[in-house]
Amino acid sequence: MSQDGFIPLQWQEVPASEMERRCFEIYLESSKRRTTRHFSTREVSRNIIEKAILTAGTAPNGAHLQPWTWLAVSNQELKQKIRDAAEIEETKTYQDRMPESWQEVLAPLGTDAVKAHITDAPWVVILFRQTKRLRSNGQWGPTYYSTESCGIAAGMFISAIHRIGLTTLTHTPSPMGFLSEILERPEHEVAMLLMPVGYPADNAEVPDIHRKSIEEISVFIE
Repeated sequence: MSQDGFIPLQWQEVPASEMERRCFEIYLESSKRRTTRHFSTREVSRNIIEKAILTAGTAPNGAHLQPWTWLAVSNQELKQKIRDAAEIEETKTYQDRMPESWQEVLAPLGTDAVKAHITDAPWVVILFRQTKRLRSNGQWGPTYYSTESCGIAAGMFISAIHRIGLTTLTHTPSPMGFLSEILERPEHEVAMLLMPVGYPADNAEVPDIHRKSIEEISVFIE
């Protein structure tokens, strides 16, 4: 590290033609990413999950506080506890909490309160957002832009899982307090996403949906 705390940026320019090739290749690969709820029980090594989490950990974040904790669970008994608790909350949501406007957009996706993906997938990765951090003076201070930072990191994790050759699902049972209790997390950590990770089942299906065009999702001012 240099005396002033900065080091040179590691960056190498590539020709514009190579940029065009790469961006098209990345888009094609990403366009094949789909969320499925049908997972194989086939094993996935811990090393793969670790590298995906490390990739997510390279995400830009507020004040470089890295306000995330990733819980990776493969223990089947613990996954069953998580599933049981999630299904209790999801049943309440689908029966009593969900407004009509929400039901309307979920209907084409075929979701329900049964969360078999939690116990079928070999890994369940839960992203916890840190709302505070311990300062050098021993006192607790806030984190900054922790929601945005964790959101970016989650996206990078999902992309990494897809590029590795696996699949995942973003599950947000609401409320999610049961995850902190089951996984014995401290008060300053708040569960943000539950993501089963693994191979898709042989009979895995996905909704027949289509992504918006570039004209529908962007505005260019030149």
